[in-house]
Amino acid sequence: MAQQELFGLEPKIFTVTSLTASIHRLLSAHFDDVRVMGEISGYKVWTSGHAYFTLKDNAAQIRCVLFRQVLRYLKFAPGDGMAVIARGAVEVRQERGEYQLIVTSLEPQGAGALQVAFEQLKQKLAAEGLFDPGRKRPLPPFPRRIGIVTSPQGAVIQDMLNILGRRFPGLHIRLYPTPVQGEGAVEGIVEGLHYFSTHPWADVVIVGRGGGSLEDLWAFNEEPVARAIAACPVPVISAVGHETDFTIADFVADLRAPTPSAAAELVVKNRADLLAQLGEMLRRAWRAVQLHASTARNRLQEKGVDRAAMLARRRVALLWQQLDEMDQRLRQGDPRARLAASRTLLDQLDRCGADRMRALLHERQIGFERLAGRLPESVQRVLEAARQKEKLARARLEALSPLNVLERGYAIVKRADGRIVREAADAPSGSKLRIRLRRDEFTAVSE
Repeated sequence: MAQQELFGLEPKIFTVTSLTASIHRLLSAHFDDVRVMGEISGYKVWTSGHAYFTLKDNAAQIRCVLFRQVLRYLKFAPGDGMAVIARGAVEVRQERGEYQLIVTSLEPQGAGALQVAFEQLKQKLAAEGLFDPGRKRPLPPFPRRIGIVTSPQGAVIQDMLNILGRRFPGLHIRLYPTPVQGEGAVEGIVEGLHYFSTHPWADVVIVGRGGGSLEDLWAFNEEPVARAIAACPVPVISAVGHETDFTIADFVADLRAPTPSAAAELVVKNRADLLAQLGEMLRRAWRAVQLHASTARNRLQEKGVDRAAMLARRRVALLWQQLDEMDQRLRQGDPRARLAASRTLLDQLDRCGADRMRALLHERQIGFERLAGRLPESVQRVLEAARQKEKLARARLEALSPLNVLERGYAIVKRADGRIVREAADAPSGSKLRIRLRRDEFTAVSE
């Protein structure tokens, strides 16, 4: 200024607008692409979709604006207190005389934006209960229709198809082709899950892809994909990347498979193993049936045949007793015995008078004649009654006979020494057995 006055030059006078414009040109020329580190404060998204906040440190602060076309592509959600590195251009708002940073990208300090976005979405969905074990559904034990959402290109789908066909031939598999990386991947995966949700065809759905970097797998960390998995009405298996890779889809899905190939092995059982298990179950069931039949047969013999034999013996013994009693009564009513008794009585009465003796003899003779006249009829009645009782006893004996039990299809199993086999333990493996049927018998060897 002193030199200008010395040489008689007038000092340059700026208007506010011209000075502000000059500052704007200066800042724009020298600070058109800068990175500024600081802490977000006063973060707010307006109805226009643009975000405004202040970036500050211990000694200064600068206003920042994040336009919606940039905000929508951020992998994480900015917030107050977050330490970030903002990249952008410094410009001057001439109408206010303020300068601000127009942010073109935003990265968290100390961690990548993708990792921060992963943790943020994980916390959000966990708070909503989408990771709860109680909402996860078990896989169907024998699915017949399997839906797959993945890329139709590459080795992943071929490996899955080969494994499924080898483990359980004849499955129905339907592929919904979609890109799994880059542009259109998120939309395609969501559409595939929506297809199997709205078409009640699949028993289970596999969604996944092969390995890659965090950026390559990022489509499976997007919120729309996570919510589409949670909304699917059939069980979903997430099979993304390698065993060490974890995505949001893994936490939401009903089952996480370490790899796509592992998903194909988990979704169906090996048919050969199932057939072997079924054969073993049938053999065990047959052994159980045989044991049950043997036990029932032994119980039947104990409660039926033995009891029938006992009752038959009792009936026969009672019949013989009744026959003995009838024989005794017949013997007591024998006319010859009565005559012998009469003669003894006459001998005892020799001392009596002749008239008395004639009277007694005549009386005895009349009694004898009466007894002799009734004897055939009495004997006939007794014999007829005996025949009826014998017939009834024979019928009961026939009904209770063990042979009739054999007639109904049962058999009596005896060992070589004649002992009846009542339990499986009575006939160890290799024992010679005699099987008695209704009319014949044969031999066998226990297994």
